[in-house]
Formats: sequence, structure tokens, C-alpha cells
Amino acid sequence: MTRTVLVIDTATAAVTAAVVSLGDPLATLAVSITVDPRAHAETLTPNVLAALAESGLGMADLDAVVVGTGPGPFTGLRVGMATAAAYGHALDIPVFGVCSLDGIGGHTAGGTLVVTDARRREVYWARYRDGVRVDGPAVSAVEQVPLDEMTAVAGSPDQVVLFDLPVLGPTYPEPARLVAAVADWESEPPPLVPLYLRRPDAKTLVERGVAR
Repeated sequence: MTRTVLVIDTATAAVTAAVVSLGDPLATLAVSITVDPRAHAETLTPNVLAALAESGLGMADLDAVVVGTGPGPFTGLRVGMATAAAYGHALDIPVFGVCSLDGIGGHTAGGTLVVTDARRREVYWARYRDGVRVDGPAVSAVEQVPLDEMTAVAGSPDQVVLFDLPVLGPTYPEPARLVAAVADWESEPPPLVPLYLRRPDAKTLVERGVAR
């Protein structure tokens, strides 16, 4: 059965919206991407509308939404996942959450390390063997990322250069790969759970040792 899927990912600096046809093979009908780590909220909806317009389809033609759940910073993930959930609710269609790193590491050959910017001199990472995630996602300092059996690295431009490995593409999560990461299209998708991977900077009074 062919489905038309709206794809959203805001886990990295790339604010991505796309329309993908879930057939055999998968076909990306249209994609709109803005690379700006501070413009998720401002550019996501215009990108969704641009992708739909380019595809020649409307909201009523969508059968499902796929959204990257990270890992990524709180603000970016919140924008993308809240938007995806809103479209799903308004259109009464299912919303499937997938690990954003699978949109980079899926379908790669051999041992591939995928890294994106976690700030604070850290990276979000996952390890893939022939396109299948075998470790992660996790967050750590560069020197703590396990490199055994990894023969290449892919991901954010400023992070891949920190590793002494050949660099592969893509740079940011690709819509068709995010769609391919959905394991079960027939069952009701589980609730969306963001992969923040670290505690927020803000602390409760108890955590700061302040008596109530």
C-alpha cells in the first residue's frame, strides 16, 4: 500500500520538512531544508508548506507523519515533535517517531559512526553496522566515543572532522532514511518520546540544595 508521509526533523541545525511516498521503492517527492540552529520555530512551518507545494499535494493527501526524536537540543526537538503531533491530531493520522541519527546512518556500509553537535564540547553519537544501529544513541566527549570496528564517520560537518576516520555522507538526517527507519506501519505508533540524553540545565530547588 502506498502512503504519503510528511517528514519532519529538527534535531540538528537542519530544519527539515519533506514529503515522501512510501512505495517500492521509497520516493522523496519534495524536500525543504533550512540550515540554521536558531531558526527551528521560524522556518519549520514555512518549510512544511513549501514541501507540500512542491509535491503538488495538500494536507488532506497525507497518510502519516514521521518525525525525528533526536538526540538533539531541547528547543529544536520540542519544535519539531510538537509540530508533528499537532499535524497528526488535526489530520487524524498516525505520527511515528524515529531516532534522527538513523536518518544519517541507515543504509551505510561497514562500520559507521554517526555524530551530531551536542554542544559543551560533546557529541551525540551512534554506531552502525551495514546500516543497522548497534550502539547508541548516546552523548559524550569526543575522546570517550568508542571507535572500535568503525571504519568511517558521518554527520554534522563540525563534528566529523574531530575523528580520524574517512568521512561519508549524508551530513544531516535524510527524509527517506527516516521513513525507512519505521519498523511497523500497521500497528498504532507508541507515544512520542524525545531523546534529550542529558538533564536540562535548569535545576529544581532540591537539586540546588535550597530548602523549601
